[in-house]
Amino acid sequence: MAVCARLCGVGQSRRCRRRQRHNQQDQGSDSDMDEEEGVRIVGKTQAVTRGGGPENPSAAAGPSVAHEATAECGRANVNRLSNGHSASTGPPNPQSLLDLPPELLVEIFSSLLGTELPNLALVCKTFRQILNTETIWRRRCTEVLHPYRHILGLWQPDIGPYGGLLNVVVDGLFILGWMYLPPHDPRVEDPMRRRPLFRIHMWESNKAAVECMYGHKGPHKGDVQTGKKDEFSTKCNQTDHHRMPGGRQEEFRTWLEEEWGRTLEDIFHEHMQELILMKFIYTSQYDNCLTYRRIYLPPRLPSDLLQPGLFKGTYGSHGLEIIMLSFHGPHARATKLTGDPNVPAGQLTLDVDLNRPVRLPDLEHQRSVEELSRLVLGVHEKVRQEVQSPDVAPQGAAAAEGAVAGGGAEGLELAMEAQSESPQPGPSSSSSAPSEAQPFVLPLGVMARNEVYPRTCKICFYGTGLIAGHGFTSPERTPGLFVLFDEDRFGFIWLELKSFSLYSRLTDQLAHAYAPNMERFEAMLHNMQSWTS
Repeated sequence: MAVCARLCGVGQSRRCRRRQRHNQQDQGSDSDMDEEEGVRIVGKTQAVTRGGGPENPSAAAGPSVAHEATAECGRANVNRLSNGHSASTGPPNPQSLLDLPPELLVEIFSSLLGTELPNLALVCKTFRQILNTETIWRRRCTEVLHPYRHILGLWQPDIGPYGGLLNVVVDGLFILGWMYLPPHDPRVEDPMRRRPLFRIHMWESNKAAVECMYGHKGPHKGDVQTGKKDEFSTKCNQTDHHRMPGGRQEEFRTWLEEEWGRTLEDIFHEHMQELILMKFIYTSQYDNCLTYRRIYLPPRLPSDLLQPGLFKGTYGSHGLEIIMLSFHGPHARATKLTGDPNVPAGQLTLDVDLNRPVRLPDLEHQRSVEELSRLVLGVHEKVRQEVQSPDVAPQGAAAAEGAVAGGGAEGLELAMEAQSESPQPGPSSSSSAPSEAQPFVLPLGVMARNEVYPRTCKICFYGTGLIAGHGFTSPERTPGLFVLFDEDRFGFIWLELKSFSLYSRLTDQLAHAYAPNMERFEAMLHNMQSWTS
Protein backbone atom coordinates (compact mmCIF):
# COMPACT_ATOMS: atom_id res chain seq x y z
CA MET A 1 0.00 0.00 0.00
CA ALA A 2 1.05 3.56 -0.60
CA VAL A 3 0.28 4.30 3.05
CA CYS A 4 2.73 1.64 4.22
CA ALA A 5 5.34 2.86 1.76
CA ARG A 6 5.01 6.37 3.11
CA LEU A 7 5.36 5.31 6.73
CA CYS A 8 8.05 2.65 6.32
CA GLY A 9 10.17 4.71 3.94
CA VAL A 10 11.93 1.59 2.54
CA GLY A 11 9.19 -0.18 0.69
CA GLN A 12 6.52 -2.53 1.90
CA SER A 13 7.36 -5.01 4.62
CA ARG A 14 5.84 -8.51 4.94
CA ARG A 15 3.27 -7.15 7.36
CA CYS A 16 2.41 -4.42 4.87
CA ARG A 17 1.94 -7.01 2.10
CA ARG A 18 -0.26 -9.16 4.32
CA ARG A 19 -2.34 -6.10 5.07
CA GLN A 20 -2.47 -5.35 1.34
CA ARG A 21 -3.72 -8.86 0.49
CA HIS A 22 -6.30 -8.61 3.24
CA ASN A 23 -7.61 -5.34 1.82
CA GLN A 24 -7.67 -6.81 -1.68
CA GLN A 25 -9.82 -9.68 -0.44
CA ASP A 26 -12.18 -7.36 1.49
CA GLN A 27 -12.41 -4.48 -0.93
CA GLY A 28 -11.41 -5.97 -4.29
CA SER A 29 -8.81 -3.30 -4.98
CA ASP A 30 -5.50 -2.19 -3.62
CA SER A 31 -6.07 1.46 -2.82
CA ASP A 32 -7.62 4.61 -4.13
CA MET A 33 -4.49 6.54 -3.30
CA ASP A 34 -2.11 7.91 -5.84
CA GLU A 35 0.75 5.36 -6.08
CA GLU A 36 2.97 7.85 -7.87
CA GLU A 37 2.56 10.28 -5.00
CA GLY A 38 3.50 7.50 -2.57
CA VAL A 39 6.66 6.59 -4.51
CA ARG A 40 7.69 10.25 -4.67
CA ILE A 41 7.42 10.69 -0.91
CA VAL A 42 9.18 7.38 -0.30
CA GLY A 43 12.09 8.43 -2.51
CA LYS A 44 12.37 11.74 -0.67
CA THR A 45 12.34 10.05 2.72
CA GLN A 46 14.97 7.50 1.64
CA ALA A 47 17.21 10.25 0.37
CA VAL A 48 16.98 12.14 3.65
CA THR A 49 17.52 8.95 5.62
CA ARG A 50 20.66 7.96 3.71
CA GLY A 51 22.33 11.31 3.32
CA GLY A 52 20.80 13.58 5.93
CA GLY A 53 19.71 17.06 5.10
CA PRO A 54 19.61 20.61 6.35
CA GLU A 55 16.36 20.05 8.18
CA ASN A 56 17.51 17.01 10.11
CA PRO A 57 21.21 16.14 10.03
CA SER A 58 20.71 13.39 12.56
CA ALA A 59 18.68 11.42 10.01
CA ALA A 60 21.89 10.04 8.51
CA ALA A 61 21.78 7.20 11.01
CA GLY A 62 19.59 5.07 8.76
CA PRO A 63 15.92 4.17 8.14
CA SER A 64 13.56 5.48 10.79
CA VAL A 65 11.92 2.98 13.10
CA ALA A 66 9.28 5.62 13.71
CA HIS A 67 7.71 5.01 10.27
CA GLU A 68 7.10 1.31 10.85
CA ALA A 69 5.93 1.86 14.43
CA THR A 70 3.54 4.56 13.28
CA ALA A 71 2.24 2.28 10.53
CA GLU A 72 1.50 -0.43 13.09
CA CYS A 73 -0.29 2.05 15.36
CA GLY A 74 -2.17 3.49 12.39
CA ARG A 75 -3.27 0.04 11.15
CA ALA A 76 -4.45 -0.91 14.62
CA ASN A 77 -6.53 2.24 14.90
CA VAL A 78 -7.90 1.83 11.38
CA ASN A 79 -8.96 -1.73 12.24
CA ARG A 80 -10.69 -0.53 15.40
CA LEU A 81 -12.50 2.15 13.47
CA SER A 82 -13.58 -0.25 10.73
CA ASN A 83 -14.91 -2.65 13.37
CA GLY A 84 -17.44 -0.16 14.59
CA HIS A 85 -15.51 2.40 16.68
CA SER A 86 -16.17 5.84 15.26
CA ALA A 87 -14.01 8.94 15.63
CA SER A 88 -15.20 12.46 16.27
CA THR A 89 -14.21 13.53 12.74
CA GLY A 90 -13.07 11.95 9.50
CA PRO A 91 -14.59 9.38 7.12
CA PRO A 92 -16.34 6.30 8.55
CA ASN A 93 -13.85 3.84 6.96
CA PRO A 94 -10.43 5.58 6.82
CA GLN A 95 -7.95 4.05 4.41
CA SER A 96 -5.00 6.23 5.45
CA LEU A 97 -3.51 7.65 8.61
CA LEU A 98 -4.20 11.05 7.10
CA ASP A 99 -7.91 10.22 7.30
CA LEU A 100 -7.73 9.86 11.08
CA PRO A 101 -8.68 12.73 13.39
CA PRO A 102 -5.71 14.88 14.48
CA GLU A 103 -6.27 14.07 18.16
CA LEU A 104 -5.91 10.36 17.37
CA LEU A 105 -2.70 10.98 15.45
CA VAL A 106 -1.38 12.89 18.46
CA GLU A 107 -1.99 9.80 20.60
CA ILE A 108 -0.27 7.56 18.04
CA PHE A 109 2.76 9.77 17.65
CA SER A 110 3.09 10.20 21.41
CA SER A 111 3.74 6.47 21.74
CA LEU A 112 6.85 6.60 19.52
CA LEU A 113 10.45 7.09 20.57
CA GLY A 114 11.44 10.73 20.80
CA THR A 115 14.40 10.24 18.45
CA GLU A 116 12.07 9.02 15.70
CA LEU A 117 9.74 12.00 15.75
CA PRO A 118 11.99 14.34 13.70
CA ASN A 119 12.19 11.75 10.90
CA LEU A 120 8.44 11.28 11.04
CA ALA A 121 7.99 15.01 10.51
CA LEU A 122 9.68 14.61 7.07
CA VAL A 123 6.92 12.35 5.74
CA CYS A 124 4.44 15.06 4.87
CA LYS A 125 3.24 18.51 5.80
CA THR A 126 0.32 17.18 7.87
CA PHE A 127 2.60 15.05 10.03
CA ARG A 128 4.93 18.00 10.53
CA GLN A 129 2.05 20.19 11.71
CA ILE A 130 0.79 17.53 14.12
CA LEU A 131 4.28 16.94 15.51
CA ASN A 132 4.44 20.62 16.41
CA THR A 133 1.78 19.90 19.02
CA GLU A 134 3.27 20.73 22.41
CA THR A 135 1.39 17.87 24.09
CA ILE A 136 3.55 15.29 22.29
CA TRP A 137 6.81 16.85 23.41
CA ARG A 138 5.63 17.53 26.95
CA ARG A 139 4.73 13.87 27.33
CA ARG A 140 8.06 12.81 25.83
CA CYS A 141 9.98 15.14 28.17
CA THR A 142 8.03 13.82 31.14
CA GLU A 143 9.18 10.29 30.32
CA VAL A 144 12.80 11.24 29.65
CA LEU A 145 13.13 13.58 32.62
CA HIS A 146 11.30 11.24 34.98
CA PRO A 147 14.50 10.11 36.79
CA TYR A 148 15.09 13.72 37.87
CA ARG A 149 11.63 14.25 39.36
CA HIS A 150 13.03 13.88 42.90
CA ILE A 151 15.11 17.06 42.65
CA LEU A 152 12.10 19.35 42.27
CA GLY A 153 11.65 21.69 45.22
CA LEU A 154 13.82 23.80 47.54
CA TRP A 155 17.46 23.05 48.34
CA GLN A 156 20.32 24.59 50.29
CA PRO A 157 23.77 24.43 48.66
CA ASP A 158 26.73 23.43 50.77
CA ILE A 159 28.85 26.58 50.36
CA GLY A 160 30.42 26.71 53.78
CA PRO A 161 28.94 29.46 55.98
CA TYR A 162 27.22 31.24 53.09
CA GLY A 163 24.56 28.67 52.18
CA GLY A 164 21.88 29.77 49.73
CA LEU A 165 18.47 28.97 48.31
CA LEU A 166 17.96 26.88 45.15
CA ASN A 167 14.54 26.26 43.62
CA VAL A 168 14.28 23.43 41.05
CA VAL A 169 11.19 23.72 38.85
CA VAL A 170 9.71 22.45 35.59
CA ASP A 171 9.81 25.33 33.12
CA GLY A 172 8.27 24.42 29.78
CA LEU A 173 10.27 21.50 28.40
CA PHE A 174 13.14 21.99 30.87
CA ILE A 175 13.95 21.27 34.47
CA LEU A 176 15.65 24.43 35.71
CA GLY A 177 17.64 25.10 38.87
CA TRP A 178 17.25 28.74 39.94
CA MET A 179 19.48 30.24 42.63
CA TYR A 180 17.49 32.84 44.57
CA LEU A 181 19.53 35.90 45.58
CA PRO A 182 18.43 38.69 47.94
CA PRO A 183 17.97 42.17 46.45
CA HIS A 184 20.84 44.60 46.69
CA ASP A 185 21.57 45.92 50.16
CA PRO A 186 19.75 47.62 51.80
CA ARG A 187 16.60 47.45 49.60
CA VAL A 188 15.01 44.67 51.62
CA GLU A 189 11.52 45.13 50.15
CA ASP A 190 12.65 44.74 46.53
CA PRO A 191 11.86 41.39 44.82
CA MET A 192 14.33 38.53 44.86
CA ARG A 193 16.84 38.09 42.05
CA ARG A 194 17.16 34.76 40.22
CA ARG A 195 20.14 33.19 38.50
CA PRO A 196 19.98 29.90 36.52
CA LEU A 197 22.61 27.38 37.62
CA PHE A 198 21.70 24.32 35.54
CA ARG A 199 19.05 22.91 33.25
CA ILE A 200 18.00 19.44 32.14
CA HIS A 201 16.25 18.73 28.85
CA MET A 202 15.66 15.98 26.28
CA TRP A 203 18.42 15.33 23.74
CA GLU A 204 18.48 13.56 20.35
CA SER A 205 19.59 10.27 21.88
CA ASN A 206 16.32 10.10 23.80
CA LYS A 207 18.29 10.79 26.97
CA ALA A 208 18.30 13.75 29.32
CA ALA A 209 21.08 16.29 28.77
CA VAL A 210 22.40 18.36 31.68
CA GLU A 211 23.85 21.80 31.03
CA CYS A 212 25.69 24.13 33.40
CA MET A 213 24.38 27.71 33.18
CA TYR A 214 27.02 29.30 35.40
CA GLY A 215 29.17 32.04 33.94
CA HIS A 216 28.60 34.39 31.03
CA LYS A 217 29.35 32.21 27.98
CA GLY A 218 26.03 30.41 27.74
CA PRO A 219 25.04 26.79 28.45
CA HIS A 220 27.75 24.12 28.46
CA LYS A 221 28.18 20.51 29.54
CA GLY A 222 27.34 19.59 33.09
CA ASP A 223 26.15 16.70 35.21
CA VAL A 224 23.60 16.05 37.97
CA GLN A 225 24.06 13.11 40.31
CA THR A 226 21.27 11.84 42.53
CA GLY A 227 22.55 9.44 45.14
CA LYS A 228 21.44 9.85 48.74
CA LYS A 229 17.86 10.62 49.64
CA ASP A 230 17.11 14.36 49.88
CA GLU A 231 20.52 15.18 48.41
CA PHE A 232 22.00 15.69 44.96
CA SER A 233 25.09 17.27 43.44
CA THR A 234 25.96 19.23 40.31
CA LYS A 235 29.19 19.25 38.34
CA CYS A 236 30.41 21.46 35.53
CA ASN A 237 32.40 19.62 32.86
CA GLN A 238 33.67 22.78 31.16
CA THR A 239 34.76 25.15 33.91
CA ASP A 240 36.78 27.18 31.37
CA HIS A 241 33.40 28.66 30.35
CA HIS A 242 33.34 30.41 33.74
CA ARG A 243 36.54 32.34 33.09
CA MET A 244 36.70 35.88 31.70
CA PRO A 245 39.31 37.42 29.38
CA GLY A 246 40.33 39.95 32.03
CA GLY A 247 41.15 37.26 34.57
CA ARG A 248 40.14 37.26 38.24
CA GLN A 249 39.95 41.05 38.47
CA GLU A 250 37.28 41.22 35.79
CA GLU A 251 35.44 38.28 37.34
CA PHE A 252 35.48 40.01 40.71
CA ARG A 253 34.20 43.32 39.31
CA THR A 254 31.38 41.53 37.48
CA TRP A 255 30.49 39.47 40.55
CA LEU A 256 30.49 42.58 42.76
CA GLU A 257 28.13 44.45 40.45
CA GLU A 258 25.76 41.47 40.33
CA GLU A 259 25.99 40.61 44.04
CA TRP A 260 25.97 44.11 45.53
CA GLY A 261 24.95 46.41 42.69
CA ARG A 262 28.02 48.61 43.15
CA THR A 263 31.75 48.84 42.62
CA LEU A 264 34.45 48.36 45.24
CA GLU A 265 35.17 52.12 45.14
CA ASP A 266 31.59 52.75 46.29
CA ILE A 267 32.17 50.73 49.48
CA PHE A 268 34.13 52.91 51.88
CA HIS A 269 33.97 50.70 54.97
CA GLU A 270 37.23 48.73 55.09
CA HIS A 271 35.75 45.85 57.10
CA MET A 272 32.93 45.51 54.59
CA GLN A 273 35.44 45.38 51.73
CA GLU A 274 37.26 42.54 53.46
CA LEU A 275 34.01 40.60 53.96
CA ILE A 276 33.04 41.02 50.31
CA LEU A 277 36.43 39.95 48.98
CA MET A 278 36.44 36.94 51.33
CA LYS A 279 33.03 35.83 50.07
CA PHE A 280 34.09 36.10 46.43
CA ILE A 281 37.24 34.04 46.96
CA TYR A 282 35.38 31.39 48.93
CA THR A 283 32.31 30.96 46.71
CA SER A 284 34.04 31.20 43.31
CA GLN A 285 36.28 28.21 44.01
CA TYR A 286 33.31 25.82 43.72
CA ASP A 287 32.73 26.56 39.99
CA ASN A 288 29.13 25.34 40.31
CA CYS A 289 30.27 21.91 41.53
CA LEU A 290 28.03 21.75 44.58
CA THR A 291 26.09 19.45 46.87
CA TYR A 292 22.50 20.37 47.73
CA ARG A 293 20.34 19.26 50.64
CA ARG A 294 16.56 19.42 50.61
CA ILE A 295 14.78 22.01 52.73
CA TYR A 296 11.08 22.53 53.39
CA LEU A 297 8.84 25.48 54.05
CA PRO A 298 7.08 25.19 57.43
CA PRO A 299 3.44 24.05 57.33
CA ARG A 300 1.05 26.64 58.74
CA LEU A 301 -0.74 25.77 61.96
CA PRO A 302 -3.87 27.42 63.40
CA SER A 303 -1.80 28.66 66.35
CA ASP A 304 0.66 30.65 64.19
CA LEU A 305 0.57 34.39 64.82
CA LEU A 306 1.25 35.10 61.12
CA GLN A 307 2.02 33.11 57.99
CA PRO A 308 5.42 31.39 58.38
CA GLY A 309 7.80 31.34 55.45
CA LEU A 310 10.88 33.00 53.94
CA PHE A 311 12.00 36.58 54.63
CA LYS A 312 14.85 38.85 53.53
CA GLY A 313 16.65 40.65 56.35
CA THR A 314 19.37 43.26 56.82
CA TYR A 315 22.52 42.09 58.62
CA GLY A 316 24.78 45.13 58.78
CA SER A 317 28.04 44.82 56.86
CA HIS A 318 27.11 41.30 55.76
CA GLY A 319 24.32 42.68 53.56
CA LEU A 320 20.94 41.04 53.05
CA GLU A 321 20.36 37.43 54.08
CA ILE A 322 17.46 34.98 53.73
CA ILE A 323 15.84 33.51 56.84
CA MET A 324 12.99 31.06 57.45
CA LEU A 325 10.38 32.04 60.07
CA SER A 326 8.60 29.15 61.77
CA PHE A 327 6.45 28.68 64.88
CA HIS A 328 7.00 26.11 67.59
CA GLY A 329 4.39 26.35 70.32
CA PRO A 330 5.07 29.57 72.27
CA HIS A 331 8.19 30.37 70.23
CA ALA A 332 8.79 31.99 66.85
CA ARG A 333 12.15 31.08 65.36
CA ALA A 334 14.13 32.43 62.42
CA THR A 335 16.70 30.10 60.83
CA LYS A 336 19.30 31.34 58.37
CA LEU A 337 19.23 29.95 54.83
CA THR A 338 22.08 32.23 53.83
CA GLY A 339 24.77 33.16 56.30
CA ASP A 340 28.10 34.82 56.89
CA PRO A 341 31.45 34.00 58.52
CA ASN A 342 30.15 35.05 61.95
CA VAL A 343 26.81 33.22 62.05
CA PRO A 344 26.65 30.65 59.22
CA ALA A 345 23.66 29.37 57.29
CA GLY A 346 21.55 26.83 59.14
CA GLN A 347 21.85 28.51 62.55
CA LEU A 348 18.97 29.89 64.63
CA THR A 349 19.39 33.64 64.29
CA LEU A 350 16.27 34.71 66.27
CA ASP A 351 14.27 33.04 69.03
CA VAL A 352 11.16 34.97 70.07
CA ASP A 353 9.16 34.15 73.22
CA LEU A 354 5.50 34.73 72.37
CA ASN A 355 4.64 34.35 76.06
CA ARG A 356 6.44 37.61 76.79
CA PRO A 357 4.92 40.60 75.00
CA VAL A 358 6.63 43.93 75.64
CA ARG A 359 4.56 47.07 75.96
CA LEU A 360 6.19 50.06 74.27
CA PRO A 361 6.23 53.45 75.97
CA ASP A 362 5.10 56.63 74.25
CA LEU A 363 7.04 58.00 71.29
CA GLU A 364 9.10 60.40 73.39
CA HIS A 365 10.44 57.60 75.58
CA GLN A 366 10.82 55.20 72.61
CA ARG A 367 13.59 57.45 71.33
CA SER A 368 15.68 56.62 74.38
CA VAL A 369 17.84 53.53 73.96
CA GLU A 370 18.29 53.45 77.73
CA GLU A 371 14.53 53.18 78.21
CA LEU A 372 14.26 50.37 75.67
CA SER A 373 17.17 48.54 77.28
CA ARG A 374 15.51 48.85 80.68
CA LEU A 375 12.29 47.33 79.38
CA VAL A 376 13.89 44.42 77.54
CA LEU A 377 16.56 43.67 80.13
CA GLY A 378 13.87 43.61 82.80
CA VAL A 379 12.15 40.77 80.95
CA HIS A 380 15.52 39.11 80.32
CA GLU A 381 16.24 39.08 84.06
CA LYS A 382 12.87 37.44 84.75
CA VAL A 383 13.65 34.74 82.21
CA ARG A 384 16.99 34.11 83.89
CA GLN A 385 15.33 33.83 87.31
CA GLU A 386 12.68 31.44 85.99
CA VAL A 387 15.35 29.21 84.49
CA GLN A 388 16.95 29.02 87.92
CA SER A 389 13.54 28.60 89.66
CA PRO A 390 11.24 26.74 87.23
CA ASP A 391 8.28 26.79 89.67
CA VAL A 392 7.82 30.55 89.23
CA ALA A 393 5.36 31.28 86.40
CA PRO A 394 5.84 34.45 84.35
CA GLN A 395 3.24 37.20 84.79
CA GLY A 396 0.84 37.40 81.90
CA ALA A 397 1.95 34.01 80.61
CA ALA A 398 -1.54 32.47 80.72
CA ALA A 399 -3.00 35.23 78.57
CA ALA A 400 -0.07 35.12 76.17
CA GLU A 401 -0.48 31.36 75.81
CA GLY A 402 -4.00 32.14 74.64
CA ALA A 403 -2.44 34.09 71.81
CA VAL A 404 -0.49 31.02 70.79
CA ALA A 405 -3.61 28.88 70.89
CA GLY A 406 -5.86 31.45 69.21
CA GLY A 407 -3.92 32.07 66.03
CA GLY A 408 -4.51 34.69 63.35
CA ALA A 409 -6.25 37.99 64.17
CA GLU A 410 -7.88 36.52 67.29
CA GLY A 411 -4.52 35.36 68.60
CA LEU A 412 -3.04 38.79 67.93
CA GLU A 413 -5.81 40.45 69.99
CA LEU A 414 -5.20 38.04 72.87
CA ALA A 415 -1.49 38.79 72.72
CA MET A 416 -2.27 42.49 72.86
CA GLU A 417 -4.45 41.91 75.91
CA ALA A 418 -1.59 40.03 77.53
CA GLN A 419 0.66 42.95 76.65
CA SER A 420 -1.56 45.38 78.50
CA GLU A 421 -2.12 43.08 81.50
CA SER A 422 1.58 42.37 81.97
CA PRO A 423 3.03 45.25 84.03
CA GLN A 424 6.11 46.78 82.45
CA PRO A 425 8.48 49.30 84.00
CA GLY A 426 8.59 52.78 82.55
CA PRO A 427 5.98 55.30 81.37
CA SER A 428 3.21 54.46 78.92
CA SER A 429 1.06 56.56 76.66
CA SER A 430 -2.12 54.57 77.48
CA SER A 431 -3.39 52.20 80.12
CA SER A 432 -5.17 49.76 77.81
CA ALA A 433 -4.12 47.40 75.05
CA PRO A 434 -3.90 49.01 71.59
CA SER A 435 -6.77 47.86 69.40
CA GLU A 436 -4.93 49.02 66.27
CA ALA A 437 -1.35 49.66 65.18
CA GLN A 438 0.64 51.75 67.63
CA PRO A 439 3.35 54.33 66.78
CA PHE A 440 6.89 53.04 66.57
CA VAL A 441 10.25 54.73 66.22
CA LEU A 442 13.80 53.47 66.60
CA PRO A 443 15.74 54.72 69.61
CA LEU A 444 18.49 57.23 68.94
CA GLY A 445 21.83 55.49 68.60
CA VAL A 446 20.40 52.29 67.10
CA MET A 447 21.89 51.74 63.63
CA ALA A 448 19.65 50.72 60.73
CA ARG A 449 20.82 49.81 57.22
CA ASN A 450 17.46 50.87 55.87
CA GLU A 451 15.98 54.04 57.32
CA VAL A 452 12.72 53.38 55.47
CA TYR A 453 10.99 51.22 58.09
CA PRO A 454 7.31 51.20 59.18
CA ARG A 455 6.38 53.85 61.72
CA THR A 456 3.61 51.77 63.28
CA CYS A 457 3.63 48.24 64.70
CA LYS A 458 1.07 45.75 66.00
CA ILE A 459 2.89 44.15 68.89
CA CYS A 460 6.35 43.51 70.33
CA PHE A 461 7.87 40.48 72.06
CA TYR A 462 11.02 39.73 74.00
CA GLY A 463 13.49 37.55 72.12
CA THR A 464 17.13 36.67 71.70
CA GLY A 465 19.46 36.99 68.73
CA LEU A 466 22.54 34.92 68.01
CA ILE A 467 25.87 36.74 67.70
CA ALA A 468 29.35 35.23 67.33
CA GLY A 469 32.93 36.06 66.43
CA HIS A 470 34.50 35.37 63.06
CA GLY A 471 34.42 31.66 62.26
CA PHE A 472 31.36 31.18 64.49
CA THR A 473 33.51 31.47 67.61
CA SER A 474 32.01 32.14 71.07
CA PRO A 475 28.36 32.11 69.93
CA GLU A 476 26.00 33.81 72.37
CA ARG A 477 22.28 34.53 72.55
CA THR A 478 21.71 38.17 73.47
CA PRO A 479 18.41 39.92 74.37
CA GLY A 480 16.48 42.02 71.90
CA LEU A 481 13.04 43.19 70.84
CA PHE A 482 10.93 41.51 68.13
CA VAL A 483 8.63 44.06 66.43
CA LEU A 484 5.69 42.82 64.34
CA PHE A 485 4.74 45.45 61.77
CA ASP A 486 2.25 43.54 59.63
CA GLU A 487 1.74 40.16 57.95
CA ASP A 488 4.75 40.63 55.67
CA ARG A 489 7.24 42.64 57.75
CA PHE A 490 8.89 42.46 61.15
CA GLY A 491 12.03 43.78 62.79
CA PHE A 492 14.47 42.95 65.54
CA ILE A 493 16.46 45.36 67.70
CA TRP A 494 19.79 43.87 68.80
CA LEU A 495 20.45 45.60 72.12
CA GLU A 496 24.09 44.62 72.53
CA LEU A 497 24.94 45.59 68.96
CA LYS A 498 22.63 48.64 69.00
CA SER A 499 21.50 47.56 65.57
CA PHE A 500 18.14 47.07 63.85
CA SER A 501 17.30 44.36 61.29
CA LEU A 502 14.27 44.78 59.03
CA TYR A 503 12.73 41.65 57.46
CA SER A 504 10.41 41.51 54.45
CA ARG A 505 8.57 38.44 53.14
CA LEU A 506 9.51 36.62 49.94
CA THR A 507 6.45 36.73 47.71
CA ASP A 508 7.69 34.20 45.11
CA GLN A 509 5.47 31.18 44.50
CA LEU A 510 7.50 28.12 45.50
CA ALA A 511 6.03 24.79 44.40
CA HIS A 512 6.98 21.37 45.85
CA ALA A 513 8.32 23.21 48.91
CA TYR A 514 6.11 22.55 51.94
CA ALA A 515 6.95 19.94 54.52
CA PRO A 516 4.51 17.00 54.64
CA ASN A 517 4.17 17.42 58.43
CA MET A 518 5.65 19.31 61.35
CA GLU A 519 7.78 16.35 62.47
CA ARG A 520 9.53 16.25 59.10
CA PHE A 521 10.11 19.99 59.25
CA GLU A 522 11.56 19.82 62.78
CA ALA A 523 13.95 17.07 61.69
CA MET A 524 15.09 19.19 58.75
CA LEU A 525 15.83 22.17 61.02
CA HIS A 526 17.88 19.96 63.31
CA ASN A 527 19.89 18.67 60.34
CA MET A 528 20.46 22.20 59.02
CA GLN A 529 22.10 23.26 62.25
CA SER A 530 24.34 20.20 62.24
CA TRP A 531 25.58 21.00 58.70
CA THR A 532 27.37 24.15 59.86
CA SER A 533 27.88 23.61 63.60
